[in-house]
This record gives sequence, C-alpha cells and structure tokens, in this order.
Amino acid sequence: MSYQNSVRIHFAQGRLLVTLSPRQLVRTANESLLGEFFQASVGKWRSERRYYTLPEGETKEMISIITIRYLEQGCDELQKLAQMHNLSDTMSLVCGAEVIWESTDSISGRKESKGKTLFGAKGNTLYRDRGFATTKPVTAQYFFPNPTTLCLRTEYNGSVFEEELKLVGSKYRTRQSIISRAGEQLMIGQYLEKRI
Repeated sequence: MSYQNSVRIHFAQGRLLVTLSPRQLVRTANESLLGEFFQASVGKWRSERRYYTLPEGETKEMISIITIRYLEQGCDELQKLAQMHNLSDTMSLVCGAEVIWESTDSISGRKESKGKTLFGAKGNTLYRDRGFATTKPVTAQYFFPNPTTLCLRTEYNGSVFEEELKLVGSKYRTRQSIISRAGEQLMIGQYLEKRI
C-alpha cells in the first residue's frame, strides 16, 4: 500500500533516499492487523449475548448465528461501500468483512433480528454500511492494543458506541459493547462467540 502524501523521494550525495512518514507507517500496520483479524474471524460463529440496560440492570439474553466473510481490496462490496461514503477513490478500502447474522431471544425462542453489515478499512477508520442503531452508513475509529484485540469507537446521533473484540485462540471470540449518551452509560453488551 502506498501513501503519496507520506512518501518523499530525493537524492543526497548521489544516492536515492525514500522517506516515509512514521504516522503513515502506523496506519499501514493497523490496516495489516485489521486484515489479519478479519481473516482469523472468517467462518460461522454461535454468539451468546447478554445485554444490560442501565441503570436498572435489566438483562436480555440472545443467541445469534454469525457468518463472516473476508473482503479483498477492489471487490464489488468494498467499492459500493466506498461510494456510500462518497470516497473519491472507490478502490481505497484496503480490506473488509461481510457479517451476516440471525438473532433469537434465548428465553422465548422468538426471532429477534437478521441482517448483513459490510465493513471496510482505510487508515485508522473503519467504514460501515450501517450502525448498531441506524441503517445509515457510519464510520468508526479503530486501534489494536495487541494483535488479537480490536477496539472501535463509533459516534452518531448523540450516542457513543465503544466495542472491544478479542480473539481467544482459533475457536473463540469475546466482545463487549458499551453504549453511552451525554456521558452516561445506557447499555452494556457482553458476548461469547464459539466457532461452529
């Protein structure tokens, strides 16, 4: 991946020198880690979810079946996602994932929701075709405190969504979501996902 704004080429003492911006090198590393994270997540997962509504502490338990597919740079889905976000270069999303889910209330067995979400990465930004609580395209900032843990922060409609996804070996993932508004936490979601 090349970043035109971060590369300087010049001659000094008869030698060709190439200088890369350290900030852009970090971005490239994050994009690489995200690609590896998405690839390690490919497959079908059974997600056991528990949502705590705050401050009352009411809980809701759900089970979701999730299917994750890795998306290569330049694929149709990522080009469409770039168009949704009005990116000038539709090939600029370096990797992504398609996540399909179907959720059931674990107590009543009633179908709760089903759908599909697209994710695409450029720099430290994760582009999505929809958010947790909206069907409109949103963006999240992401970082890796370590190679197996992905942290996201998404803001829209006055709410903040903080998520942590952690790969635990090759067969498990854990997730935690915290939803806040005006500095007050409204909901915590905790998930254990097993590869099936």
